[in-house]
Amino acid sequence: MNGTVDTSSSGRHGPTRLLKDPLTWRSAAYLLLHFPLGLAYFIGLAVLLSVSVGTIVIWVGVLGFALTMILWRGAAILERRLMHLAFGVELRAPYRALPPGNNLLRKWRAMAADPATWKDLLYLILVFPLGTAEFVLSLTLWSTALWLVTMPAWIMTNHGGYLYVTIGGHEIWLDDPITTLPAVPLGLGVFVLAMYAVRIVGAAHGAIGRYLLGPSETQALRVRTAQLQASRARGVDAAEAERRRIERDLHDGAQQQLLAVAMDLGRARAKLETDPVAAQELLQQAHAGAKEAIVELRNLARGIYPAILTDRGLDAAISAVAARAHLPVEVEVDLPTRPPAAVESIAYFIVSEALTNAAKYARATQASVQITRDQNWVVVEVADNGVGGAEATPGGGLAGLADRAAGIDGILTVNSPVGGPTVIRADLPCVW
Repeated sequence: MNGTVDTSSSGRHGPTRLLKDPLTWRSAAYLLLHFPLGLAYFIGLAVLLSVSVGTIVIWVGVLGFALTMILWRGAAILERRLMHLAFGVELRAPYRALPPGNNLLRKWRAMAADPATWKDLLYLILVFPLGTAEFVLSLTLWSTALWLVTMPAWIMTNHGGYLYVTIGGHEIWLDDPITTLPAVPLGLGVFVLAMYAVRIVGAAHGAIGRYLLGPSETQALRVRTAQLQASRARGVDAAEAERRRIERDLHDGAQQQLLAVAMDLGRARAKLETDPVAAQELLQQAHAGAKEAIVELRNLARGIYPAILTDRGLDAAISAVAARAHLPVEVEVDLPTRPPAAVESIAYFIVSEALTNAAKYARATQASVQITRDQNWVVVEVADNGVGGAEATPGGGLAGLADRAAGIDGILTVNSPVGGPTVIRADLPCVW
């Protein structure tokens, strides 16, 4: 999900959703308040670069240019953080690794040879004209909406005051609140237009920032390749750990019980003619052992892949897990369509393990499960009111769940401060 921006929200959501969405107001604040920062970038770069170039013949300019380069890279880092806060755009640092050691000249040469350094400079130069246009557009829309909505109140509070507008060469005088009432719905329309505009302009600004401040396509492919290699390795480890668990459960559970059944049957056959009563008791014991083995095998099969998950989907399977839990669990599953089987399986085991840990280790008295769809992702959240302190330590149950999620390039996060509450969240992709 890194390096993305929600460019479809303005078209997908109605005005009410836009009004309630914090991203709308973060974008509006950025477009209004970023203009002074862009002006500062432009003036600072113009002064520093001019002085550095003008004094380069006496070598002072070389040092000045090096310091200016460090400053504009720092400003680019600030811009990445601001765009993440304003538009939800997550940009990884695109810079090449600097040479080791304390040789400042080598480090500076490496910075100068890095294309990302010059893309930073280009972005900072473009910020001023972009910020100016964004500021003018935003200020015009918001001020017009405010002026139209408050026009009747302005006329009412200014006794004897009036306004006039020119339409088609004719002057129309507005000197009482009743006359100006039509301006209110017009202002609300401009207000809605302003909300859509800031989302669209914010998405465009985020796209420019992603291109100039984010990793190049080659760098993104390298990072993606490393992520896939790590996910594959963790998926293989998780599968191997699951195989060992199944072997251990079979050996220590059903296999031992079936062996006992076989021994009881053998002893019963030997005593069938000489001691029918003892043989009958051994047969009853073998029958009871066989039923226990069936229960053990059924539980093992449920642990591999529950039948209810295949037949009825995630909602029914999670409800069954919640019903078997040793604490009250509130379940909310909102999935318009069924996700892939691998996603359903991983979500099921995450919820099952999290609820087991909540009852067994966290001493929780209440838990909740929420599963929703966010575009191409299934988001699973399990919360409890236990003592907290849960960690995904290597070899532990939570680490195993993280490995399961990583097998399909998913992400598992654990937020469990000491004292609680604990929130386990898994973001599972539905396409890969």
